[in-house]
Amino acid sequence: MSVTTPTRRSSPGREQASLLLGRIVVALVWAAALLATGPGLGVATAVVLVLYPVADLVLVVVDALRSRRAGPVSRGAGFGLAFNVVVSAIAAVALAVAASSGVSSVLTVWGVWAVVAGLGQFVVALARRRTRRGQWPLIASGGLSCLVGLGFVVMSAGPAPALTPLAGYAAAGAVFALVGLLRLRAA
Repeated sequence: MSVTTPTRRSSPGREQASLLLGRIVVALVWAAALLATGPGLGVATAVVLVLYPVADLVLVVVDALRSRRAGPVSRGAGFGLAFNVVVSAIAAVALAVAASSGVSSVLTVWGVWAVVAGLGQFVVALARRRTRRGQWPLIASGGLSCLVGLGFVVMSAGPAPALTPLAGYAAAGAVFALVGLLRLRAA
């Protein structure tokens, strides 16, 4: 005899909360892993670098699938999600290639990715702000990602480019996701 439990539909708020929690965990674990690989650009560091956009791609796909299941997706949000999937896939490949060229190349690719993905995040959060709570931290995070991405591109041309600021970028993303999660839970 089999026992079945009734399926419980998650609320959009609960699903958004789980995605934000996923972003927090991924960002913090990734930042720690990057710092643990040391200052050089070896194979382990290259793998860790590629994993961040891959994790972002997975989280965006999950977000898109959950959004579609919950109901109609606004045009802006749908475009922004699809855009970020493509951008993260390209970033993963570009980072793998850039890792063989040095830290400056990695910072340049990361910076461009941060700008473009930040724009996509900004568009998605802006489109969702009327139907979902907790979007303002994500709007701010998308805008800040654009500015910091430009900083990475500038830093790549500097005298001593380093990868450690990327860990700070990920940790800052975790903070913005945490603020969004706390706002969502308070609502």
